[in-house]
Amino acid sequence: MTLSYPRPHRPNRARRVAALTAALLTVGVLAACSGDDGPERSADAFLAGWRSGDLQAVAIVDTTGAKVPAAEVAKEIKELSGELASTPPTVTRQGEPKITKNVATTTIRVDWPLPGQAHWTYDRDLRLVQGDDDQWQVMWEPRVIHEQLTKGDRLGLRRDTGSRAGVLDAAGQPIVSPRPVVRVGVQPNQVTDIKKLVEDLDGAFKAIRPALVPAVDLSDLPKRVAEADPGGLVEVVTLRDDAYRQIKSRIYDLPGTKFASDKLDLAPTREFARALLGSVDPAQADDLAAHPDRYVTGDLVGHGGLQGRYDERLRGAPGLTVVVERPDEGGKLAPTGAELFRQEPKPGEALKTTLDVATQNAADGALRAESRRAALVAVRVSDGAVLAAANGPGPAGENLAFDAQVPPGSTFKMVSALGLLDRGAVTLDGPVECKKTFTVDGRSFKNSDNFELGSVPFRTDFAKSCNTAFASLAPKLGGDGLAVAGRSLGLEGQWDLGTDAFTGKVSTGGSPAEQAAASFGQGTTLVSPLAMAGATAAVARGAFIQPKLLVDPAPAKPAATDGPLKPQSIEALRTMMREVVTAGTGSALKDVPGDEVYGKTGTAEYDDNPAHTHAWFVGWQGDVAFAVFVEKGGASTASAVPIAERFLRALR
Repeated sequence: MTLSYPRPHRPNRARRVAALTAALLTVGVLAACSGDDGPERSADAFLAGWRSGDLQAVAIVDTTGAKVPAAEVAKEIKELSGELASTPPTVTRQGEPKITKNVATTTIRVDWPLPGQAHWTYDRDLRLVQGDDDQWQVMWEPRVIHEQLTKGDRLGLRRDTGSRAGVLDAAGQPIVSPRPVVRVGVQPNQVTDIKKLVEDLDGAFKAIRPALVPAVDLSDLPKRVAEADPGGLVEVVTLRDDAYRQIKSRIYDLPGTKFASDKLDLAPTREFARALLGSVDPAQADDLAAHPDRYVTGDLVGHGGLQGRYDERLRGAPGLTVVVERPDEGGKLAPTGAELFRQEPKPGEALKTTLDVATQNAADGALRAESRRAALVAVRVSDGAVLAAANGPGPAGENLAFDAQVPPGSTFKMVSALGLLDRGAVTLDGPVECKKTFTVDGRSFKNSDNFELGSVPFRTDFAKSCNTAFASLAPKLGGDGLAVAGRSLGLEGQWDLGTDAFTGKVSTGGSPAEQAAASFGQGTTLVSPLAMAGATAAVARGAFIQPKLLVDPAPAKPAATDGPLKPQSIEALRTMMREVVTAGTGSALKDVPGDEVYGKTGTAEYDDNPAHTHAWFVGWQGDVAFAVFVEKGGASTASAVPIAERFLRALR
């Protein structure tokens, strides 16, 4: 294209003389004009107007020198920007303009913000021409926006989501991986009796073990079938293959039912550490509203647990391509084939955990029959690795295993006994009276089922879980003895596991009655199953090591490892925890196959009604320490201990 410019303005004689005088007084040759009447001001005004959408302060001409209304140029810039119009670029002038005769050229840098904090940056030349009135005018054409744009073009943005990384188990294998599923649907024009179909499907779905499938709501199925394309397919539910096989004979021949095999990224089971891991779902409305620059409809987003906390790491970064589009004959935008910018997708980075699939399955299985909210945490004694974190019935995202803040009940006698042994206040065989009741400052304490043992060795008080014996010993711990013992087992510590966890709050000080209550896990002491599993592992190991969950990325500030616990105290405590199983409240576990089982039962009152209690059991077998908690579980021997037994038997 041949460009024509306005004829240069010829200054009069007086002005020529003034210019000559100025030139004689100036040393050197200027490459560009500066000052209020130079091209810089017009260029900067245009760049500001490009971003704001208001070019009224700018004089604009086209490549022939004809004036162009500022509003028309602003409109064209917006149209050319296409899908990028809502996020206009930052545009800055680079250096001083260069002037040849009455034409100035300045380099501008265009920086478009793209989704995911990406940027598309490039340089362009902006030309200005000096008019007859000596004012500098911007020379407009679509190439100002980008050299490959012409009138009618539009910038388009294409997004290519990167592959989401997995959460890995201790063996480095993906916990979530492609697993077979069957999609159950209904073809409307083959249904003979919709009411009977709904009844038959409902009965079949309810026959599936709850661990394999959530409740299926069929209440709107008749309406959806009636409104659907007669030859189409109405999706009912997607079942894991093992769940489908349980009821295949009941639903396969029902009139109108259709089945399609597929694979979905799933954990080994529906319940597998689901609160700890979280879920991955299509972007929801609140995700899109909260992060419009990060997610678009159809993206997979982590919700809750590790999937939510590490969503950006796991999902990686999407690939972005800026393309040129042009309306076709029907007015629909179509790509021209020109790509102006490309950023390749970045795959996500995996999380490696310490979870052990077999142990987690055993923990989930142990809680499967429990109707109350419950949790089980397993920790490897030798190195503190969290092997399992299971949660029973309750909201899917509720991680009671790590987050619960509840009284520990008599499981805390493990801590009290350690404190008493460390202070030399008791010995294994020294007599400590177990009365039916014991009163401190007018507050009466009693034992479960009001039993009494009389004067018996301390080891028997521990094995039979005598509250009154421990209440009578509370003064020997002093105001802070319980807290000191608890902290030696890691309670109240600043643990960095890579996810939230409650490490406990141990009662300290307080009235004599409060100290008596705290000695057997009541009062103001609060713990989580994870905290108690970690403390139990410390007893089994002989030293506290912070439980660990994430291997990569490794926690930045794990709690310091303490020195060894007093060997004499620990040996005595282990002896008593073994006797809980051989001759005490945990005797249901004495015939569990494998290594010897050690433990402590616990029943914890959680309000002013003594009949309202949580149930606990903490213990270890071999290299696996664990804590079982059942909310409102009543007697631990009837709820927590059977769960522990199912767990240990499943590990064999």
